[in-house]
Amino acid sequence: MSTTSARRTKPHLTGLAVTALGVVVAYLLSTAVPVLSALTLAVVLGVLAGSLPVLSDGTRQAIAKVTKKLLRAGVVLLGLQLALPSVLSLGPGTLLAVVLTVGLTFLGTIGLGRLIGVPRGLAMLVATGFSICGASAIAAMEGVVEREDSDVATAVALVTFYGGLAIAAVPLIGGRLGMDALRIGGWAGLGVHEVAQVVAAATPAGTAAVAVAVVVKLSRVVLLAPMVAAVSVHERRRRPSAAGKRAPLVPLFVLGFLAMVVVRSSGILPGVALDVAKVVCTLLLAGALFGLGCAVRIGTLVRTGGRALLLGLLSTLLVGTIAYVTLALLG
Repeated sequence: MSTTSARRTKPHLTGLAVTALGVVVAYLLSTAVPVLSALTLAVVLGVLAGSLPVLSDGTRQAIAKVTKKLLRAGVVLLGLQLALPSVLSLGPGTLLAVVLTVGLTFLGTIGLGRLIGVPRGLAMLVATGFSICGASAIAAMEGVVEREDSDVATAVALVTFYGGLAIAAVPLIGGRLGMDALRIGGWAGLGVHEVAQVVAAATPAGTAAVAVAVVVKLSRVVLLAPMVAAVSVHERRRRPSAAGKRAPLVPLFVLGFLAMVVVRSSGILPGVALDVAKVVCTLLLAGALFGLGCAVRIGTLVRTGGRALLLGLLSTLLVGTIAYVTLALLG
């Protein structure tokens, strides 16, 4: 290998090594503290790593390139977690409640962001994460909207903070309102952000509540692909690419996600393969969020803190209220 090739290769290898280390640490920590997902921990570790002066510009660029590939691969594999027969078993009323909750929360959060002066990119990411499936949804949406790198870290932090509060609030408020176990599970699945948070919120109500919560939650994840595709089309019309180059109407990784949903729903894959795919998906998305975190500047993150916190609070109250009302009327 020539000296020039070695110089070009070194930053890429270093970037891969740094990303791999961040993913391993995040995954191990998440197994020790299940309420904190590996994705959340990965973005925090990425922000910390990016703040260190030891990473060269070449290494940062290499991490950025790896990030995009990991992100798309992770979103594709996310489709293997969704079996359409399980989702359809919820019945038309609950499914309509899911669609209404996701749609109204998404649009409402964007409107609230505009009202309180939160940057458009951050509002879009918060709207996606709070309405669908937390950090995974944020990771899928960040590639199709115009945003700052710090917006991704802020959105994931908000998902973690307010989702953590919801773990305690859902069973407490549900009990005070006289909701039975299945109703609490449905409310948790429809109104809490991350899958791990949903499980934690429903657990005090029993195993039946957890089972309902997980299926309802995954029914929200089904809407990730059409949501990303719709936003991609909107962004394509809003800011056409220069020099005749335009992004695809529907991102290829979204089509891959849908293809994996079909594969999972067919039942041809054994349980072991699905378990392995779930772990690989988590590792890929953790690597992507670690890379995004490395590009964040803490000063920028701090400057948006107050308004972002307010948006997270309002969006959490919005999704919780809409989820409760739609389940009461339709579920």
